[in-house]
Amino acid sequence: MKDSGRPIVVLDFGAQYSKLIARRVRETHVFSLIVPFDYPLDKLRALNPAGIIFSGGPASVHADGAPMPDPGVFKLGIPILGICYGVQLFAQMLGGKVERPERREYGIAHLDTLGASGPLAGAGNLLAGVDNRTQVWMSHGDAISEVPEGFDAVAKTENCPFAAIANRAKGFYGVQFHPEVVHTPQGTRILSNFVHEICGCDSAWDMGSFVDQSIKEIREKVGNKQVICGLSGGVDSSVASVLIHEAIGDNLACVFVNNGLLRQGEPEMVQEVFRDHFHMDLHYVDAEDRFLEALAGVTEPEEKRKIIGNLFVEVFDEEAVRLGAIDFLAQGTLYPDVIESVSATGGPSVTIKSHHNVGGLPEKMNLSLLEPLRELFKDEVRAVGKALGLPDKIVMRHPFPGPGLGVRCIGAITKERLDTLRDADAIFIDEIQEAGLYGDIWQALVCLLPVRSVGVQGDERTYEEVCSLRAVTSEDAMTADWFRFPPEVLQRTASRICNEVKHINRVLFDITSKPPGTIEWE
Repeated sequence: MKDSGRPIVVLDFGAQYSKLIARRVRETHVFSLIVPFDYPLDKLRALNPAGIIFSGGPASVHADGAPMPDPGVFKLGIPILGICYGVQLFAQMLGGKVERPERREYGIAHLDTLGASGPLAGAGNLLAGVDNRTQVWMSHGDAISEVPEGFDAVAKTENCPFAAIANRAKGFYGVQFHPEVVHTPQGTRILSNFVHEICGCDSAWDMGSFVDQSIKEIREKVGNKQVICGLSGGVDSSVASVLIHEAIGDNLACVFVNNGLLRQGEPEMVQEVFRDHFHMDLHYVDAEDRFLEALAGVTEPEEKRKIIGNLFVEVFDEEAVRLGAIDFLAQGTLYPDVIESVSATGGPSVTIKSHHNVGGLPEKMNLSLLEPLRELFKDEVRAVGKALGLPDKIVMRHPFPGPGLGVRCIGAITKERLDTLRDADAIFIDEIQEAGLYGDIWQALVCLLPVRSVGVQGDERTYEEVCSLRAVTSEDAMTADWFRFPPEVLQRTASRICNEVKHINRVLFDITSKPPGTIEWE
C-alpha cells in the first residue's frame, strides 16, 4: 500500500550534505524535510513520517558530546536509513561496535553487493537493481566492526566489510557511503528503494500538488484579512506574491520600492508584469533620492548594507501605514534559509543567517508572517513560478542581492557610477543570452571598481573606470566555481563595454572560486 501524504524526515547531525539528501528524496517525488538530530520525539511523531534518514556528520561516535537522537526513535516502528555517521550511530546505539580502522576511506570506492537472493531479496532489499559492483563516494574515519544483532552485511568495499547493512525485520538500513552525491552514480536508485519500496511512499510530490495545497492553506490562514508583501522582482518574492494573489486576490497589496540600486529597466519590467499582466495591487515607491542621499560618501560594505536595509524598512513601513490595516507580512523565505537559521550541531540554537528578507519588519509592524515557499528549494520555486504562469524573464533570473547594485558599485556610490554599472551589466547579460549560456550560469554580474585606468580611445588618452565581470556555476550558492566562457564571448563583451559605456575603458574577468572568495564582491 503506497502512502502519498507522509514525509521522509532527515535528522541532521551537522552534515554538509543534509540538504542534498532532502533534495534527492524530493527528486523521487516524495516530500522530505530536515529537522535537528535532537528534535523532540513527540514532535517527530507528530510529523507522521513514512521513514527517517540519519544524515552524516563531522563528529566521531566516540567523541564527547557526539550528537545522538532520542533512543525512542527506534521504537516508532518506522523504517530508518543511516548514512555514514548515521549508520555508525545507530549501529553503536543498537549494540554493535564502531572502531577506527587502519585505513580511512575518502573519495571513490567500489561497492560489491552481497546476497542477491534469500532473506535480502524482494521489496525490502535496499540495493535492489544496483549493479553487483558499483562506484560509491566514501568519507569516513570510523567504521562498523561488528553489526548489531539482527543485522546482515549486504555490501562491502575493499576496506569496509560493512559498507551496507540491513535489519529487514525492523526496517533498519545503513550505508557507510554517501548515496546522495553525484560521485555515487546509483545512489538515487538506493534512496528510491528506501523511499518507495521500504517506506511505501507514492510519487505524489510535485509542484502542481504543492500549488493546489498552498492556495488552500493560504485561504484558510488569511481568511478575509489583509496581506502586504515587499516585491523586488526577484524570483522568490515574485513567486510568493503570485501564489498568494492566486489564493486571496486583492487582499494582497505588494509594495515595490525603487531604491535606485536596481538593474537596467527593472522598475518598468516589474510594473508591467505584476500590475499589467497579473493585475495585482502594486504600489510603486520611488525612493531613489532618499537612498542615494543616505549612501553618499559611504564606502564600507557592511555600512552600506545596514543603511540600505534600515532605510528599506523605514520606507516600507511608511507605505504600509498609508495603506491602512494590515494583518500579515508575506516573504519569499526558502527552505535553505530556514535550515541555516537553526543549529544542527547541538546546544542552543544559533542563527547562521537571518531569513527575514525585510529585516525587523514583522516585529516593528506587529504582523504575522506568511511564508508560502518556506518548504521549497530554489529550483522548486522556479517550477512553482512556471506552474503559475510567470514569464521566464522573472522565473529564470539569476539571483540578485538585497542591497542591489550598492554592493557591486565598489567604493563610493553616486548616480553617475550606478548608471555606468547598469549599462555595463546590461551588456554582459545581453552577450551571455545571445551566446545561449544564461541557463548554464548560476549568477553573472559586473562590479565597478574604485580605480581608474589609462586608456586610448579614438587616438586620445582616457583616464576612466575599470569593471570586473563575474560569472559562477553553483547548485546552492554555498560553493561556486567560475564559469569557463568561450573567449569570443568575453572579447565581445569587453569590446562592447569599452565602446558603448561612456566611463569605462578597461574590463577584467574574475576567476575566483567560492571559497576563498564570495560570489558578490561586497
